[in-house]
Amino acid sequence: MTTALLNGVDLNALVEAGNAGRANRETTKFTLSLNGSWDDGSKMTATTGAAVMGGQRDEARAGRFTLVSDEPVPLGTDTGASPVEYVLQALASCYTVTIAMTAAQRGIELESVRLELEGDVDLAAFFGVDPSVAPGINQVRVKVHAKSPNANHEQLQALISAVEQASPIRGTLVRPVDVVTTLVN
Repeated sequence: MTTALLNGVDLNALVEAGNAGRANRETTKFTLSLNGSWDDGSKMTATTGAAVMGGQRDEARAGRFTLVSDEPVPLGTDTGASPVEYVLQALASCYTVTIAMTAAQRGIELESVRLELEGDVDLAAFFGVDPSVAPGINQVRVKVHAKSPNANHEQLQALISAVEQASPIRGTLVRPVDVVTTLVN
């Protein structure tokens, strides 16, 4: 079978993954991990951990990628992206992957995709100023600049609507997620 590529996406691999998921739901489930250590002040260095993808453990991912975070001055020393910027990057990255794959599935050729993201944060609860303010990002705004030689504005808008429904990171951000924190001594 010849590989069918559109937007750098292997359409045959997408079909095979979908078929595998319909045949065995375990193939659609993933567990990704990250291990981080405090580096003083607001700094942290993390590395990717092992992954379980479709029931198969992948130890090769452990330590493969390093992420460094810090806070901007005056809260930190500004030596890395802030945790909020990592959340925005996660959404941007997920949108990009989902746009490319969904466009390929729809036969839409992409010329370019560029995203602009902003996230509003109120640290009132963090600083004890106003505990009634929910900690975290209050709103994320995403502007998608997409160009296609074979899709009009309405088709691109339909693509973006489909991306909003399919993006795992957007789905994570818009619904409650169970976060279990355990102190290990």
